[in-house]
Amino acid sequence: MKPVEKLEIATRLSEIGIHVIEAGSAVASEGERQALRLISDAGLTAEICTYVRAVPLDIDYAADYGADSVHLVIPVSDLHIEKKLRKSRDEVYAMAMDAVMYAKERGLIVELSGEDASRADPAFLKSVYAGGLDHGADRLCFCDTVGLLTPERVAAIIPPLCLAPLSIHCHDDLGMGLANTMAALHAGASCAHVTVNGLGERAGNTPFEELVMALEILYQYRTGIRTAEIYPLAALVSRLTGVPLPTNKAIVGEMAFTHESGIHAHGVLKEPSTYEPVPPERIGRKRRIMLGKHSGSASVEAALSELHYHPDGKQLKEILGRIKDLGDKGMRVTDSDLMAIAEAVMAIECIPVLKMKQFTVVSGSNVIPTASVTLLVKDEEVTSASTGTGPVDAAMEALRKSVAAVADISLEEYHVDAIHGGTDALVDVTVRLSKDGKIITSRGARTDIIMASVEAVVAGMNRLLREEHEDRSKNPG
Repeated sequence: MKPVEKLEIATRLSEIGIHVIEAGSAVASEGERQALRLISDAGLTAEICTYVRAVPLDIDYAADYGADSVHLVIPVSDLHIEKKLRKSRDEVYAMAMDAVMYAKERGLIVELSGEDASRADPAFLKSVYAGGLDHGADRLCFCDTVGLLTPERVAAIIPPLCLAPLSIHCHDDLGMGLANTMAALHAGASCAHVTVNGLGERAGNTPFEELVMALEILYQYRTGIRTAEIYPLAALVSRLTGVPLPTNKAIVGEMAFTHESGIHAHGVLKEPSTYEPVPPERIGRKRRIMLGKHSGSASVEAALSELHYHPDGKQLKEILGRIKDLGDKGMRVTDSDLMAIAEAVMAIECIPVLKMKQFTVVSGSNVIPTASVTLLVKDEEVTSASTGTGPVDAAMEALRKSVAAVADISLEEYHVDAIHGGTDALVDVTVRLSKDGKIITSRGARTDIIMASVEAVVAGMNRLLREEHEDRSKNPG
């Protein structure tokens, strides 16, 4: 990420209530150092920390670029000491003590971290921690570097090591990160190292959002985190890192508060707590009823009502049947699909607000991707052009500029699937657009990904630009 992007994330982390932000490793690159300086100078309430090795240069960079504290990582398992460092325990111990003292001389808060602590000799690990505290370390950290702990082991290992404030740092290689982190907190650890969306080396680290909500919901522990900002933060981090959120991820995944099954949807419409452990609004999300072959009439009727369609019983049955047909073909039923089905069944004539008149895109190895779009917007011709990181991006921006005079519409999500075949395969593009807090999904399907994208966005824009409060009854006009 760029330094300004890291600053944006750090600012949001501080605002949401995070106590300590590890802002990267200053020794890694000039960009990392610039980011550390920007973040350190931003006046955030959170403590700004940086990762360092037991190397004076690392510590100098941390102090010179404004960090409040260092996460001083010392390999403590024989595997790391002998195979990675090719040193002895005594040499590593001496390195650790020298580094602690030097960091304190530079005016830094020191968190002494035992790397691969879960595979270390407990006696040696404890001696490193005790020695570090004697030489000025402020707090300690236990690192389960490759995710080998179990909650039972944590319960036995952690209490004797709480010689000072102790952090727990778990990796999720075996999917145990959250459970082990919670076990460590229960056993006496006072801080948890977490990452937004569970990002991190290999399989990642304990997810911030999952730990916070597990503590709040299961243990009624008030973390001080502004939970309503959790999803916006997750979306920001996903966008800036380029790492998409898994659709089924707990708390922040697309499906976490989405219901399709007729029984589930019917229950959640009557009483949300029947199938939701926490109200989605508490983490900045909204409940979504997804329509497909498992949907029942109650969920379809609710979705139609939200879009201001009110079919009679016979029409509702026909709409439900068409939705199930699409679901049987493996298709997602978007908002635009539902509206088109309802209008066809209810014989509602819809005049589109937008009509595509002309579209051109230019791209190549030595050409900046550029798109030009001419739309009829309420019968007025509007032409816009834009560049982008690619032809699809340029087309999306040109479309947005074309309708900017009548509405501020944002592209919230873009998803593409190739439907079997080779290079001429049909491409299915699904987009999520928003306007004034209202979100709608739409689809386009073509063999040309750019045209499929434009088709999806124009269809979605048309739906959003319709009169939002118009009551579309079964007897229009």
